Amino acid sequence: MIALSVMALWHLQKHFDMETNDTHTPPSELTQEFVAILFDVARQALSQALAGDHTWLPELQDLPQRLHEHGASFVTLYTKGELHGCIGSVEPKRPLAHDVAHNAVSSAFKDPRFPPLQVGELPDTAVELSILSPLRRIHSDDLDDLIAQLLPEIHGVLVEQKWQRGLLLPQVWLKIPDPKEFLYQVALKANANLDIYTMPDTKVFSFQVHHYTQSLP
Repeated sequence: MIALSVMALWHLQKHFDMETNDTHTPPSELTQEFVAILFDVARQALSQALAGDHTWLPELQDLPQRLHEHGASFVTLYTKGELHGCIGSVEPKRPLAHDVAHNAVSSAFKDPRFPPLQVGELPDTAVELSILSPLRRIHSDDLDDLIAQLLPEIHGVLVEQKWQRGLLLPQVWLKIPDPKEFLYQVALKANANLDIYTMPDTKVFSFQVHHYTQSLP
């Protein structure tokens, strides 16, 4: 069963990262109740993983139908205000509630940039959820053309070149406002440089998110 205590215990702050005149099909916005349930799912998944069960998933029959629908999410963890993991899905391949649970555990234990989350760190760990729109392929003639098609703070970017893949969420524009530098950092995620965008087999996608932050009290 999924407890709904999160509404009483946590302050929810929602960030709406959409622009209606873009050609993306946006993810449907979640109600505050559904967001609260997903935060409970994420935290319960973390608690279960810290107790040794890394495969826990919520029972779908206990959840609203909206959370049964397949969805793509990223879960970002901040421990004492510092980034402690960020892993997610770019395509909807499982129920959204299960995707959030899976990515919460992956962020805590499988992000190679950070040590695994410890039991004593959980009370100081805030959760951020990003629910992704479908990917939109960008066709461009060169780097300048690609930059012209991006909306800073609105679009996340995914680049793929054979086995290489790099992605940054729209929230990262706040830290990297220069479009060329933003794309360079996406390329670095793919172990590449800006040349990746002009390679013939490269695919570039943009996407948008609904972004929700669960702040510590």
